[in-house]
Amino acid sequence: MSIPADHSPFSSPFSGNGPSIGVAVSHGFTGSPHGVRAWAQSLADAGFAVRMPLLPGHGTSWQELARTRWQDWHRAYDAAYLELEAECDHVFTAGLSMGGALALRVAALRPVSGTIVVNPGLVIDDPRAPFAGVLKFVLKSTPAIANDIFKPDMDEGAYQRTPVAAAHELNMMFKDTLRLLPRITAPVRVFRSTVDHVVSDSSIVALRRGLTNARLELSALENSYHVATLDNDAPQIFSGTAEFIRSVVSGPVIAGPADGGPAAGTSPASSGGHG
Repeated sequence: MSIPADHSPFSSPFSGNGPSIGVAVSHGFTGSPHGVRAWAQSLADAGFAVRMPLLPGHGTSWQELARTRWQDWHRAYDAAYLELEAECDHVFTAGLSMGGALALRVAALRPVSGTIVVNPGLVIDDPRAPFAGVLKFVLKSTPAIANDIFKPDMDEGAYQRTPVAAAHELNMMFKDTLRLLPRITAPVRVFRSTVDHVVSDSSIVALRRGLTNARLELSALENSYHVATLDNDAPQIFSGTAEFIRSVVSGPVIAGPADGGPAAGTSPASSGGHG
């Protein structure tokens, strides 16, 4: 049986040892904190300070989402980062899908220590996407692609309809985020499902191309679909996130490839792995 959706934000203080570490976590488009709550809780259990906001227009109705702008989502997530920056020595950004794009945006604009993303969205392959700005006036919503989860009986609590106006905002945010990727200098860890029915490999290719000044590590998730934070590989994401954070804070990684990703210090263009 699936757990009833909890759309409320999540916050926890630093409770670990050594330098204080914070992680700002973002959910995805049309979703809510429910889809990444277990991830955020695992980080809190590891002793990290955590902030996970409910993004404007989410956790309510798709009609409300249709009235929001992508800048509203960015401001809400950036505010979570700034809360942590005021109290922690190191702050990491993290997100699922669109939340991954927000995590990368903030990494390009703020002095983050590192970024962790799960199936990040940066490109919309739907041929209707370029026309969404016009279509929104004649087509209010389309059926959502929700619950792309391999594990049975799981529900991410996302909207069952996708507002076309919000899809237009998403497309504009993705394009603006791609422009910012070269500004990222802190290391980036990507968890990528080998089967994803929502975000195609075009987003991973674009991420590799854009991260010209940051180390990229990529781990393949063999037993999960798009919402991997609720899927079979969630434990791998949770433990891998904590390990990545600790390795960045403790110093440069000298060993070879981690979890099948490129070796530390390799450039995105030359690294191997999925995508």
